[in-house]
Amino acid sequence: MADALADAARPIALRYFRGQNQDIVNKEVGGFDPVTRADREIEQAMRSILADRRPNDAILGEEFGNTTGTSGFTWVLDPIDGTRGFMSGTPTWGVLVAVNDGDQPILGLIDQPYTGERFMGGLGRQELLHQKMRTPLQTKSTSSLSDATIFTTFPEVGSNADGNGFDALADQCKLTRYGMDCYAYALLAAGQIDLVVEAALNPYDIQAPIAVVHSAGGIVTDWKGGTAQNGGRAIAAANANIHTKALEILSKF
Repeated sequence: MADALADAARPIALRYFRGQNQDIVNKEVGGFDPVTRADREIEQAMRSILADRRPNDAILGEEFGNTTGTSGFTWVLDPIDGTRGFMSGTPTWGVLVAVNDGDQPILGLIDQPYTGERFMGGLGRQELLHQKMRTPLQTKSTSSLSDATIFTTFPEVGSNADGNGFDALADQCKLTRYGMDCYAYALLAAGQIDLVVEAALNPYDIQAPIAVVHSAGGIVTDWKGGTAQNGGRAIAAANANIHTKALEILSKF
């Protein structure tokens, strides 16, 4: 089912990506939180499929809010995660789909229509599907912060206090990269990087990445080591060792 939702999203996203008719609207008074025509049309398409095939499941989506259900399962949808990147023409946005069983995300999908990459995790799957090839996802075994590559969307997202926490950790790392949105979690699950640190997240931003990263052997928590599925501050780490070392720094903020 998650694949069907992503399959429906791909042609819509590609129709508008790098196009001139994105119909961008700012949702945030006093700031900039863009939504495009693609965001709205993708979520509507995914909701239509769920209404037909999973009518008893709840839905939590970025653009159209919460729809209650009776099954105990919730589909968590972010039609375009990284709308700023999408509207700027960079291929680092993605379509996020997760299933939450009432306790935690049990399945997650990060799909990048432009590159044709689909990262899947949960319910026995941990794989990258690309050009009809399936590659297992496996996080890195890096144990030292001084050898780590860390990604974030700071300073674009988060408060000054959040940024201070990130900077304190990044100062101990080998390489810092910015502005990758959900694609950073995909790279972590694929064994390319070691840490992703974020703040000011919503549940639909993080639940799919949680499932994908966990399935690949990584860890996602908040900055105190608790659950990150409700949003706010989050850290994704390639393994328990480097997660512990990163938390020693972040937990002070």
